[in-house]
Amino acid sequence: MKKRSLLAPVAAGSAILALLIAATLFGFRVQQLSSPKPASDLTHLQQVYLQEQLDKNFPERLALVSALPYKTVDADLFINAASAILIDTQTGSILFEKNADALIPPASMTKLVEMYVVFEAVEKGEVSLDDIVPLPPQSWAINLPRDASIMFLAEGQRVTLNELLLGLAIASGNDASIAVANFICGNMEDFVERMNRVVEGLGLTHTHFVESSGYSELNVTTAREFAAFSRVYINRFGYALQNYHSQNVLRYPQQHNLAPNQQWQGDSQAITQYNTNKLLGKLEGCDGLKTGYIDESGYNLALTAQRNGMRFLSVTMGGPGKGSVQGNQYRVADGFTLMDYAFASFADYRAPKDSDAHSVTVCVAGGKADSVRLVPAFDETFTVPFISGTSPQDAAKQIQVDIQAPKAIYGQAVCAEQYGTLTYSLNGVVLRTIPLIADRSVTKGSAVKLLWDRAALFVANRIIQ
Repeated sequence: MKKRSLLAPVAAGSAILALLIAATLFGFRVQQLSSPKPASDLTHLQQVYLQEQLDKNFPERLALVSALPYKTVDADLFINAASAILIDTQTGSILFEKNADALIPPASMTKLVEMYVVFEAVEKGEVSLDDIVPLPPQSWAINLPRDASIMFLAEGQRVTLNELLLGLAIASGNDASIAVANFICGNMEDFVERMNRVVEGLGLTHTHFVESSGYSELNVTTAREFAAFSRVYINRFGYALQNYHSQNVLRYPQQHNLAPNQQWQGDSQAITQYNTNKLLGKLEGCDGLKTGYIDESGYNLALTAQRNGMRFLSVTMGGPGKGSVQGNQYRVADGFTLMDYAFASFADYRAPKDSDAHSVTVCVAGGKADSVRLVPAFDETFTVPFISGTSPQDAAKQIQVDIQAPKAIYGQAVCAEQYGTLTYSLNGVVLRTIPLIADRSVTKGSAVKLLWDRAALFVANRIIQ
């Protein structure tokens, strides 16, 4: 008889053990793919790279104003101004427009860009609002054209940068504009160059300035582009609304503004001027923004109002009127028409406060990392339309969000590539879709891992189903 080898049972046992271990590991991997662990938080460099790739892959993210993401019936509004536009400042969505690309001088609305440059300079520490500003002769009211708006600057006065900004915002003082420009940059030419860099940096190709006050007809813009600028101005320097643009009265010069040798009978002799924006105190929620008029432009107005957390902005240009009284009547009428329409017809949907509410963790089978997070490619806030039988605010609360995402991504994931979709609907009507994109890249693993995970993913998909 042949003796049985003692190694055979050992080998068989080892093989069975190896199979059991492999099966256990395989089952564990199937479980991992079925319920992936959340991806780690992005590093700072990963966050920067994600933003760069988003801007590259979805350039529409950079648009300052854009059409609504759904079809609407054009509003039947009668607007006196030759050119007009109405936007939601939160989303940049255009709610109404009329000849919005007509080239028209902005007139004194130009001063908003001047104030933007000043606020930037304050942010950078170049100047302080408490700085005393020298008044060159060209800024003295007596040296300006008779039809120029002025805050009554004069030789020898002591005035702060903050007071000059009030003069710009309330009285639309061209004298204040000249003083500010010279203070910030030393001369008008360099200051205007800085203004033009601001609008060029925002991608406004039809807006250009030759001086800071708006007196020249060679300054030019469109209602669409000026609304885009004004949206940025409000969202970046929102404090300017309360501190400057909603202030109704300017009393200047006061005792402290005068040189010691000037005779004065106290502040009661200060000249009182009221804000050129006649909608302040008349239109509910109005807190800005800026008027403008020269013969070549007609009556212009950048107007904003806020109610219940909603803010809208309109720009009307080329307004008619024989004289300021009639011109203001038309501006006021247009302002009421546009703002009443906006607040009655639209509200904002805002995503849940939890920033990850609509993100999805997805496994990357065969990748060097196990999972990525799929996140919305755009800000989820959007403008919701009026639905019959409810208010816009109620409609915004009834938005339904549907998340479509894959169960897994095989092999690799590419940062900012789309892998899913968010769909927003109201009463069965789709209002908006947003791509869900990978928040980071994951490279392929080894050939063995790719084969192993392909098999595990095959089983995981059957289990999930």
